[in-house]
Amino acid sequence: MRKNNSSAEEKSGYVVKVREAFDQIRHQKKEGFSLKWRLFLVVAIGGFVNIWLGYGVAQFLRIWGIEFDNTELSLLISAVSLVLGLAFSFFTSKWIFKPIDNLRGAMEKVADGNFEVRLTESSSSREIQEVYSGFNLMVNEISSTEMLRKDFTSDVSHEFKTPIAAIEGYSTLLQGSDNLDLNQQEYIEKILYNTGRLSGLVGNILLLSKLENQSIETNQQTYRLDEQIRESLLAMESEWIKKNIQFDVELDSVKYLGNEGLMRHVWDNLISNAVKFSPEGGLVKLSLIKKSGQITFVIEDEGPGIPEDAKKRIFDKFYQHDNSRKQEGHGLGLPLVKRILLISGGKIWAENADGGGSRFVVILEE
Repeated sequence: MRKNNSSAEEKSGYVVKVREAFDQIRHQKKEGFSLKWRLFLVVAIGGFVNIWLGYGVAQFLRIWGIEFDNTELSLLISAVSLVLGLAFSFFTSKWIFKPIDNLRGAMEKVADGNFEVRLTESSSSREIQEVYSGFNLMVNEISSTEMLRKDFTSDVSHEFKTPIAAIEGYSTLLQGSDNLDLNQQEYIEKILYNTGRLSGLVGNILLLSKLENQSIETNQQTYRLDEQIRESLLAMESEWIKKNIQFDVELDSVKYLGNEGLMRHVWDNLISNAVKFSPEGGLVKLSLIKKSGQITFVIEDEGPGIPEDAKKRIFDKFYQHDNSRKQEGHGLGLPLVKRILLISGGKIWAENADGGGSRFVVILEE
């Protein structure tokens, strides 16, 4: 009960802190016109200038001997005012709405996971200054929370490694004992199976945490990319034989300069997912093509495909769609793949195959 109260108090304190910060932003003395007055002045000046120019054109034509009656003069002034007004509105709207475009672009960067973006608060509009200040405050808080979460996840994962290894080691010793009945053997096998899963989860969390703090690829060497994919495929032979999975493999001979250990994680995860979601006796297609300095790898399965609402989040950490929760996994494989490819200068996307199933496309620069 104390824990719940403490959590509620922390949350309440955080909300109060944010509200106070926003109140401070609102009550800061801002210079410049408000956005309402800016719009009013632009419309007023634009209308005055348009009418004046329209009348000036009419007077200029009269100097050259072209006379108009009142109706023709009104139509001429209206036509000139309309053309000039459209042109004036086009250019001034860009000026007025540029701060909003800047905010939209910054929000897209935050949505993509970039919490370092900030907006300059030196706008001539008070409302824009307040919005920019609020946005910067929000990103600061998100960045701090994200950093705390990463540190916590990394620290906890490190602490998990030792006890998991101890449990796995002692269980392995017990498994070799001759004094166990069938039930005890089954329990030990389940312990080993789940400690193996935990160990894999911790390993992926630590690797992903390390890669998130890494921006350039290290330990690069030239090796055969097609051979590495074949090795990854053969390493999972026991998995795809259980489901009688068939493979259609077309791999060009490709030499690639990169981190061989990291790239192995890419192929292991993609092939493992294709086998996992393929139906019994399904077909998995793999292709590796090198063309015009670009390497393209495509893997396609005959599984249930990717729901539309999952396409945008499939590379998010710990995300698992309802259909995938029935399968083994912890939602770190694809985020790990994406981060490795980002560091390697590559990219990946997922789509649904034409005949059903899913398709993952990896692009690498030679």
